[in-house]
This record gives sequence, C-alpha cells and structure tokens, in this order.
Amino acid sequence: MADILLPIIALLSGFALLIWSADEFTDNGAKIANIFKVSPLIIGLIIFGFGTSAPEMLVSGLAAWDGNTGLSIGNAIGSNIFNIALVLGVSAIIVPIEVRGDILKKEWIFLMVATLCAGLLLSDGRLDLTDGLILLSMLILFLAYTLKESKNKNHHEFDDLEHVTDKSQTGKTWVMLLISLVILISSARLVVYGGVEIAKFFEVSDLVIGLTVVALGTSLPELAVSISSVLKKQFDMVVGNIIPGLIHPSDVPEDVLSRDYPVMLLLTVLLFIVSYKFGKKHIINRFEGVVLVGVFSAYMWILF
Repeated sequence: MADILLPIIALLSGFALLIWSADEFTDNGAKIANIFKVSPLIIGLIIFGFGTSAPEMLVSGLAAWDGNTGLSIGNAIGSNIFNIALVLGVSAIIVPIEVRGDILKKEWIFLMVATLCAGLLLSDGRLDLTDGLILLSMLILFLAYTLKESKNKNHHEFDDLEHVTDKSQTGKTWVMLLISLVILISSARLVVYGGVEIAKFFEVSDLVIGLTVVALGTSLPELAVSISSVLKKQFDMVVGNIIPGLIHPSDVPEDVLSRDYPVMLLLTVLLFIVSYKFGKKHIINRFEGVVLVGVFSAYMWILF
C-alpha cells in the first residue's frame, strides 16, 4: 500500500499545482499582453489558448523525454477527446452554446485538417522528428492566420481578458509569470511520475493512464475558461501536442490507430454536426450536449 501512496499523492498534488499555475500563467500573460497593447483576439487565441494548453504540452513533452511515449501520445489524444466530448458536452448541458458561423468556417476547418493530418502521420505506426516538424509548421501557419485576422478585424470577444494594469506593476507581473511557469513545469513532472508509477503498480499500460487519468487532469484548466472560447481552442489543443514527436521518436501503439484516433476523428466530425444548423442560429443544445457526453461515456466503457 505504501508503494502506491506516494505516486497518488504526487498525481493529486501535481494536478492541483497544475491548475493553479496554469491560471496564474494565463492571467499574468494577459496582463503583459495588455501592457504592450496586444489585441484582444491575440490574447484570447494565443495567451489564453497556450496557457490552458500548457499542461498537456508539458506533460506530453516530459513523458516523451523520459521515454514514456505511450503516456504522451495517450495524453495528447485523450485531452482532445475530453475537451470536445466532456468539457463542451457538459457546458452545453448547463447552458446551450451559440456558435458563430465564422468559427465553423475557419477554426473548425483548421481543427479538421489538423486531425486528418495527425491521423495520416500516425498511420505508419511511427511518430518521428519529421512528423513533429510537419505539425509544428501547421501550428506556425495557424498563428500567422491569427495575426492576420487580428489586423483585418476588430474583435471584442475577449474583452473580459483585458486588464487595467498599472504599469508600475509590470515587474511583479513578470516575476509571477516566471514563477507560475516554473511551477507549471514542476507540477507536470509530478503528474508524469505519479501516472507512470500508478500504471506500473496496477499493471496498466501507460497509454491507458495517459488517455484517462492524465488527460483528465491536464484538461481541468479548460473547465475554467469561458464557454465562448471552448470552440476556438480546439485546433490549438490538437496541434499544440506536437512535442512528443519532436522530443522522442517512437512507435505508436496499435490501439491508438484502431481505437483512440477514430474516436477523436468521430468527435471532430460530430462537433460540426451538432454546431451547424442550416439557415438557423448555430446552437449546441442540451440534447446534443448529452450526445457528446454519451459518446465520451461509451469510449470510457470500451477503454476499460
């Protein structure tokens, strides 16, 4: 019993610190962006998106660095399944979500292309440096698109992120940004350690631990962001997880291609189906939220 107690404590404390530090990192990043007069769109898509995606990227990266590539790939795919099926589904059950048409026309297309590209790269059963660089180039293209959009339009969706920041507090903000980043990295290390040790103890593959426990923990910061930004983050979540291929080339477990990736692809298609209403307001209603959560529950049942 003592053998499993320390990993459980490490996992739980890692998750708690991960959520706190991701929130601090995001908040202080938004303050810095505001001081330097960066547009609300950039704050929303890049600072906010990367802030809440940082746990997934760090946990996946550290797991891959340690050679636990099953954990990192599981976390990358599992996090996307959690975000679309659970976070969005539960949000829609609580409050039906109105989706802007341009999100479906642009951001969802980016998400779908990234998902299909990831599947194509995984299909040879190998994730290597070339695959990672291809996905990294897609991320750069998305960021370039975001910058272009911010210049062409004057969006106000993320006005709630603008902080009236006293410039005398700039030094303190930078310090808090760095402290939260250090804690973010350290807590991610704790999550990886706890997840791997628990997998060993129960003789469960690190892929399954990555797809479930670790994916849930690293997806918790997403629950804290506003519903309006949930859809806009999904592409960032897919492409943000390019780190495993860049850090530690590895073989892809067979279950990923036969079981996990198809579920992620299904949910990406389902996301469009429940969002797009021909000639009507694009609203994800409570029933459709239940459908998303139902798919998630069925996937969990298959997994275990």
